Amino acid sequence: MNTLFLKRCNICGIVTTMEEGQSKGSIINPGSSTGACDLVLRVLALVLTLVATIVLGVDKQTKIVSVQIVDTLPPFHVPATAEWHYLSAFVYFVVANAIACAYATISLLLSKVKGLGTLISIFDALMVALLFSCNGATTAIGVIGYQGNSHLRWNKVCNVFGKFCNQVAVSIILSLLGSIVFLLLVVLKLRRRS
Repeated sequence: MNTLFLKRCNICGIVTTMEEGQSKGSIINPGSSTGACDLVLRVLALVLTLVATIVLGVDKQTKIVSVQIVDTLPPFHVPATAEWHYLSAFVYFVVANAIACAYATISLLLSKVKGLGTLISIFDALMVALLFSCNGATTAIGVIGYQGNSHLRWNKVCNVFGKFCNQVAVSIILSLLGSIVFLLLVVLKLRRRS
């Protein structure tokens, strides 16, 4: 005789019924637990991508640096400014996170509309790809700024613009967390369908 038992999934508290010896079950109350989880994840994605956009979007630091043109002359002290829009990878990062934030807002409004589940899932997957690509590009520039590249004679700049580099690192981490949240939304949707 097969006995029924309830199993609670750790991802968003999905409750399933399973017969002993089976690996799949049917979802009890699919709208309540998964709908709330979907809502929480979308709000989290919205907040993370918004904060990542703002942190890098306001990132600016000015320092006085010494420049020596000729060894026999004394160095010149000139102000140098680091801003996010000086590098195309940072511009891409800010725009991609702003797009993901806007999409998260729109998907919050449209998530309750019947018949849009597949379209929302496709756009969730697109946001994962968009955010991972902008995080990769920004991380590559950040590593060059932190370590430099002696082969190409690119000097490190994070030893001069430490605050700027720290804000870049924080925004990358926030955006990476946002992309993971979108990935969880895709996995949750796939899990619901199986």
